[in-house]
Amino acid sequence: MSGNTVTPSHAVSCTPSRAARELDLKRSEFDLAVHLGRIRTVPDEGGGGRRVVRAEIDRLRSEPGFPEALRRRVLVVGTGEGAAILEVPPTRFTRLARLGLVVPVKFYLNRYRAVVWLYLADELRQFASDKTNAFLLTGRTPEVLRSQLAAGVDLRARNWRGRHLGFLLRQTDGPWQRAGALAGFLDPLQVAEIVEDPYERAHLNRFRPGPPAHGAPGTPAAHLVEKIMTADDPDELAWLRSDLANTLDEARADQPAPRPGTRPAPKPALPGPAPHPVPPHRPKQPAAPDVLDAPDVREQPDRPARGLLSWLRRRNA
Repeated sequence: MSGNTVTPSHAVSCTPSRAARELDLKRSEFDLAVHLGRIRTVPDEGGGGRRVVRAEIDRLRSEPGFPEALRRRVLVVGTGEGAAILEVPPTRFTRLARLGLVVPVKFYLNRYRAVVWLYLADELRQFASDKTNAFLLTGRTPEVLRSQLAAGVDLRARNWRGRHLGFLLRQTDGPWQRAGALAGFLDPLQVAEIVEDPYERAHLNRFRPGPPAHGAPGTPAAHLVEKIMTADDPDELAWLRSDLANTLDEARADQPAPRPGTRPAPKPALPGPAPHPVPPHRPKQPAAPDVLDAPDVREQPDRPARGLLSWLRRRNA
């Protein structure tokens, strides 16, 4: 049987794993391409995650230089390779990243639980080719930037959070989902200050994304990732809190959070076969008397005569 036999709802789309194979990408490369908006996905009507429509796969496969060009656009590098692309020492590259001049797109924890930031090679090539950045790649670092570095500025985590939030917001379908994405970057105490109603908080937490998977929950690695995921800069906190409050107002107006005792509106009945007609109720008639038990009306007139004759016979005896 042909492998193209699928259900009608999935006839023009496929799962991420299937799409990655058809696009000649590793699953990690595919996920990053979706993260960056290079590959468009659609929700699965059956609730099984997101899918890729056939037209999107055909579009990418028809682009010049496929698949090498697509892989080149999602290639990530670490500090050493990134410094080689910019033709600077790794120490200078790290300073540029801490200042937020180059922005990480991913990270992972090595075996020593040290954070390893990864950057898009394509973006680094663009940064190096921009002549306005030449003074950052050669010569002495400007004094204003050196003073920021001396003060301990490190914008790598904040810039990653901004990118990751953009990815999450692109995947949302409504104001509650958007509010959940914003709340995912705030400490639970910060969220409780903004969302005082416990039922709204419980509903919001349904859409709050977890941090990227790095180790089992509760482990030191997981705590470190949660720290990277949680905003700590005052400006960032102010922006997230304000945006969360505004988005919650939209969510409340769109659909209030469910509460105990509230019942969802009944779903409209689906059309089906007409029910069989019910015959009208008729009162139950008493059963007819048994013919053997009924009195013989023909004997009724003779009863007085027979009684008199019996009395005369007893008298004359």
